[in-house]
Amino acid sequence: MTNAVITNGQDKDNDNEAEEAERAIDEKAYGFWIYLMSDAIIFALLLATFVVMSHNTADGPGGHTLFRLPNTFAETMLLLASSTTFGFASVAIAAGQRWRTLSWLSVTFLLGLGFVAMKISEFYGMTVAGAGPWRSGFLSAYFTLVGTHSTHVSVGLVWIVLLGCEVALRGLNPFVASRLFRLGLFWHFLDIVWISIFSVVYLPGIL
Repeated sequence: MTNAVITNGQDKDNDNEAEEAERAIDEKAYGFWIYLMSDAIIFALLLATFVVMSHNTADGPGGHTLFRLPNTFAETMLLLASSTTFGFASVAIAAGQRWRTLSWLSVTFLLGLGFVAMKISEFYGMTVAGAGPWRSGFLSAYFTLVGTHSTHVSVGLVWIVLLGCEVALRGLNPFVASRLFRLGLFWHFLDIVWISIFSVVYLPGIL
């Protein structure tokens, strides 16, 4: 009888711990959604600023001179492909497949790194050609908007590395899985932002 009482008490404690853990995960997910909404507002303001400043070239180069469709298309494909591979990683996470998750995260990292490398090369080339952010209002708005997005992608790459190490060391426990879920939200959000940038910034300058 005593053993049964002890066992029931332990089961209740385990249930309470599980409920508290689930509540903590839900609260963090809710907080992260709030962060994404605030980030969306920031990007919306930067996009609006760019639209206002898009014709303020100060007799300097504009989008038709600076932007190249092959480069922009390659950057877009890299980022969209990375979103797809992160989707495959999410499937592996749901299935509890640790090493497949790490494999897809690695591919996502490489694609994202390629995107950042192309943006750095683009910024460097524009700056060397005298089209830096100090040249005109158009270029200031452009560098601020696209640079902010590229910085977010770089932060996402660091996050992928850190969570990849955590997956390798601790496996796919509920807390690690919840962090990966939030990383996935962040990464897909950056893809949506890039599509907006591509449509507002690059397409008018290329066409």
